Amino acid sequence: MSTSNQSRTAASVSVSVVGAGRVGRAAVAALGAAGYEVHGPTGRGEPVAAATIVLLCVPDREIPDAATAVRGNAGYVGHTSGATPVADSGVDFGLHPLRAFVGDEGADAFAGIGCAVAGTTPEALQIAEELAVAVGGRPFEVRDDQRAGYHAAASLASNYLVTLEAAAERLAEASGLPEGFRAHLVPLVRGTVDNWAAHGPRDALTGPIVRGDEPTVDRQRAAVEASAPELLPLFDELTDRTRALVGTEGSPA
Repeated sequence: MSTSNQSRTAASVSVSVVGAGRVGRAAVAALGAAGYEVHGPTGRGEPVAAATIVLLCVPDREIPDAATAVRGNAGYVGHTSGATPVADSGVDFGLHPLRAFVGDEGADAFAGIGCAVAGTTPEALQIAEELAVAVGGRPFEVRDDQRAGYHAAASLASNYLVTLEAAAERLAEASGLPEGFRAHLVPLVRGTVDNWAAHGPRDALTGPIVRGDEPTVDRQRAAVEASAPELLPLFDELTDRTRALVGTEGSPA
C-alpha cells in the first residue's frame, strides 16, 4: 500500500464498529490509534452511525441480518469472522485477526499478528488489506473455499491447545500433585511453543517417543488409566500422532 493511500485512509475514512465484545472493543481502540474516525462499538439494538466502512464484530449467526440492517449506512460492510464465508453473507470483505482475545487488549491488539482477508471485489479486498496494515497487522488472503480449513487449523492451534492444557492439569491433580501445578507447566509450554516456532514440529519434539523409550510411554499410559481414565482416548490418539510425527523425514515445511 502506498504512502498516499495510507494518508487517504487516515484522513478520509470513517469506520463504525458493530459489536461491543472483545474484538469490537479492540478494533475501536486500534482503528482510533491508527487515525480513523471511529464510531462505536455499537451494542445490540443501538443505532449504527453512517460511515465509509461498517465493521461487524458480531457472532457468525448474526452476520447476514446485521449486514442487511447496516447496508444503508455504509459504503462497505465487513466482518471479522474466521469461519463465515464472505460470499452470500451480505458483506463486502472479511478481516479476521488471528489471535485469541481474552480482555481489553488495547490499541496494539493487532500489532504484528496475521489477519485473514477476503473481498467480493478487488477494491473490497484492498480495503481489508489497508485496515489490517493500518492497525499493525500482516494481511494474507484466505478464499472462501479455504476458510473452513483455515479456521479449523486455527482452532487446533489455539482453542484445542487450551483443552490439552486443561487435560494436563486434570491429570496432575488426579495424580496428587500440589495445587497450582499450572505455574510449573507454563514455562514448559511456552518453551515448547517457541521451539516449534523456531524449528518446526519435528525438530521441536522431545520426550520418550522421540527417544524410542516405549517402557516409559507404557508407564505413562497406565498412570492415565488409573488416575484419569476419561483422558485415555485422548492420550492414545496423541501418542499415535506423535509416533507418526517422529516417523516423518526432517521438519515439515
